[in-house]
Amino acid sequence: MTVMARTWDQLTLPGKALAILLPLLALLTTGLVIVLVLFGQNILDILIFNLPIVRFVFAATVLLLLAPPIAFVIIYMEMKIIALMNLRIGPDRVGPWGSLLSTIHGLKVLMKEDFTPTRADSVVFTWAPVVVFATMALSALVIPFAPGLFAQDFNLGLLYFFAIGGMTVVGLLMGGWASFNKYSLLGGLRSAAQIVSYEIPLTLSVVGLVLLAGTLSLNSIVQQQGPVYDAAGNLVHGGWFTDWFVFRQPLGFLIFGIAATAEANRTPFDLTEADSEIVAGFATEYSGMRFGFFFFAEYIGVFVISALTTVLFLGGWNAPFPLPHISWIVDPGQLGFGLLFIALLAPVVGTLILAAPFYLFRSRTRWWVALILGFVLFNVLVAGLFGLWAYINFDWVAGLIWFLGKTFGLVFLFVWMRGTLPRVRIDQLMGFAWKWLLPASLLNLFVTAAAILAIDGIRGGS
Repeated sequence: MTVMARTWDQLTLPGKALAILLPLLALLTTGLVIVLVLFGQNILDILIFNLPIVRFVFAATVLLLLAPPIAFVIIYMEMKIIALMNLRIGPDRVGPWGSLLSTIHGLKVLMKEDFTPTRADSVVFTWAPVVVFATMALSALVIPFAPGLFAQDFNLGLLYFFAIGGMTVVGLLMGGWASFNKYSLLGGLRSAAQIVSYEIPLTLSVVGLVLLAGTLSLNSIVQQQGPVYDAAGNLVHGGWFTDWFVFRQPLGFLIFGIAATAEANRTPFDLTEADSEIVAGFATEYSGMRFGFFFFAEYIGVFVISALTTVLFLGGWNAPFPLPHISWIVDPGQLGFGLLFIALLAPVVGTLILAAPFYLFRSRTRWWVALILGFVLFNVLVAGLFGLWAYINFDWVAGLIWFLGKTFGLVFLFVWMRGTLPRVRIDQLMGFAWKWLLPASLLNLFVTAAAILAIDGIRGGS
């Protein structure tokens, strides 16, 4: 026992962590194998019988796990882009080009003390950030990211999105009221007034689009903005960006963008946490992990709102122009033992070829540095070729690339507005919603309905 205690004291912190985790993982793996051997068939039958529930739970888990990395990417974009706008360098120390600094910020928030005010309602205070984060993440369940790449395709998917997204105000009110702080209460009341006010034009702005599409399914809305092929694979019509609903509903797109900015609590409509007026609004008393949930929820909301805008108005996963069908099929089975030879020889030859310019044309570069650079470039080249092959052969890969490109383009627009526009006053915010956006959304709805009736009348008469 003395030897074991002395050995334990000599271990570093990572060593102690590994000494605990490795036996625990081995024990859990052994238990899992035993359970699968004894009850594997019964578990499989239960999962197959409840496949819709399993799909929903799996999709929700994946979205919740992907939420923090997406938030880290957007936080890094915000720091770097606003720094460049201000003629600063921005993050440049942690990771390549400072790309890991947002991750460090997230870990720092999680390590800070999680403090509850003395007279706060601890239960409501704790659950408020969970409600906000969960509504932001679960609203992404109906968003189609690519052909066949979606969690659920409800017939009322758009209605589900607005219903779940509207629950955000409940979490913000919970946090503002339970904090026992006047600034937090003001922030919660502002969030209720702002979100309720802007939800009306936000919802009405897409009703004209729904009239044109004839469905509330987000998957069907994207398909109507894409190309149509016949049985032989020939393009019948469509396929150009002019088929996107942004060109058929320009006023609805403008109203939706403004109202969505207010729904996401982003500049210039970030009145719920206006630090120059009410400290930090609903988040004034929060710290540690609970503040981190609010923090992540804001950036997940930016991504989700941008994704919904892409789905409704920018064609979703569809390319802006028709692309020729190319087949680049590689069957590794045809290569036989040659595949093993290529797999072993190609990295060595590729690394030497790409390392040669660094070593031959730059006399100060050491040979091992040149080899490292050549190896990195070889892997980048292979990854690019593999991505190109996947883009050509798999529709969901091509669709996902176009979807993420459009979505992060809108995220860049959100960041641009934060670095450019000043914050409006609360009376200007509320007046703009009721006096301008609401009448404009009703006008867009009436004009769209009248145009549909007129076109149907002309077609019926002919």
